Amino acid sequence: MPNFRTLDGVDVNGKRVLVRVDFNLPMQDGKVTDDTRIKASAPTIAEIADKGGKVILLSHFGRPKGPDPKESLKPIAAEAARVLKRPVAFANDCIGPSAQAAVAAMRPGDILCLENTRFHKGEEKNDPDFVAALASLGDIWVNDAFSAAHRSHASTEGLGHTLPAYAGRSMQAELDALEKALEAPVRPVVAIVGGAKVSTKLDLLQNLIKKVDVLVVGGGMANTFLLAQGIPVGKSLAEPDLRATAAKILEQKGSAHIPSIHDVVVAPALKREVAVQTVPVTRVPADQMILDFGPQTVTEINKLITQSATVVWNGPLGAFEIPPFDRATNEVARHVAERTKVGKLVSVAGGGDTVAALHAAGVADDFSYISTAGGAFLEWMEGKALPGVEILRVK
Repeated sequence: MPNFRTLDGVDVNGKRVLVRVDFNLPMQDGKVTDDTRIKASAPTIAEIADKGGKVILLSHFGRPKGPDPKESLKPIAAEAARVLKRPVAFANDCIGPSAQAAVAAMRPGDILCLENTRFHKGEEKNDPDFVAALASLGDIWVNDAFSAAHRSHASTEGLGHTLPAYAGRSMQAELDALEKALEAPVRPVVAIVGGAKVSTKLDLLQNLIKKVDVLVVGGGMANTFLLAQGIPVGKSLAEPDLRATAAKILEQKGSAHIPSIHDVVVAPALKREVAVQTVPVTRVPADQMILDFGPQTVTEINKLITQSATVVWNGPLGAFEIPPFDRATNEVARHVAERTKVGKLVSVAGGGDTVAALHAAGVADDFSYISTAGGAFLEWMEGKALPGVEILRVK
C-alpha cells in the first residue's frame, strides 16, 4: 500500500499513540452483542502496545447531545479488555484534567480508552480547539477506523493535520482490499449491486459502470431497469420516475456489460408461506411482485463470474430475508466463494445487508475480504474521497 503511511517502520516505543478505533458497537442491556470491530482493531492495538507504545483509544458511540451515561464507552472498554486479554484503563472524559491525568499515569505498553468523543460538540464540528485538546494527549495519531473515515470529524480527520498520521492494520487491510477490487483490479471485474432503490445507489452505479467489465443489477433496483426497457413489473417495488435515469445508464455503459434478466421469481406478497412461481421476465402477472432472480438468470450470472478475476459486491439480489427469495443470492454467493477458495477470484463485499446475506449463505469467511464499514465502503465505491483516508496519503 505505497500511497498511504502505515505503521511499518514507525518507532512507537515510549510514545503516546492516539488510536482512532470504531467502538460504535451494538449493545443490549448494557452488554456488547457484536465484538467484530474490537477484534478488527485488536492487531493494531496489540502491535503498538507490544512495541512499547502507550495506546490511547478514541471512539464515538451513538449520537449523544452531550455527556450521557447511557452512551458511555466504559462497558465497551471492559469488553475490549476481554477481547484483547489485556487490561484496558478508562478515563471519564476524552479531554481535560481527567484525560490528562490518565494519560500521564500510563507506562509503555499500557492501553487506555478515553470517553466518547461525541460528548463534545467539537468532535463532529472538527473544531480546531477540540482537535488541539485531543492532540495534546498524543505524539502520534493512528486511524484504524475505516468505517468512520467518510466523516470529517476531529478524531477521524482533524488530528491528521496536527500529529504524524498513520493507517492502522485494520485500515490498511481495508484499503488494500479496495485497491484490489476497484483501483487496480485484475480483470475482468464483475460488480454486483443490489438494493431496493436506484435513488440510493445512483452515484454508485454511475461510478462502477465506468470501472468494471460486468455490472449485475439486482434487488428492487433491477425492476426500475426493467421498466426503462419497457418490461412491465406488475406490483413490484420500482421507481417509475427514475426510468429515464436507468435508461441513460444503459445507454452510457460503454464497454461494460449489463447482463439481461431472463426469468424471475414472483409472488402476490412478500411474506412466508405464499404461492411462488418462476416466470419469464416478460410475463410477470399484473398482480404479482418480482422478489428474486430465476435459475436461468442465476446460471448466466455465475457463468460471468467464472470468466472473471475480481468480484465486488454490494447488496443482495433478491428479498433474501424471507426464503425462498434468498435462493439467487445464496447460489451466486456460494459460487463466488468456491472460485475464491481455489484461487481463481478476488472477492470483496461490503454493506450491512450484503454482510448479513453472505453470513446467511454460510460463505462470509470464504470471501477475500468482507467490509463492515457501511457508509464509508459505499462512498469509496461511489468514487468519493474519504477525509479520514485522504489525510493518510503520502504527500
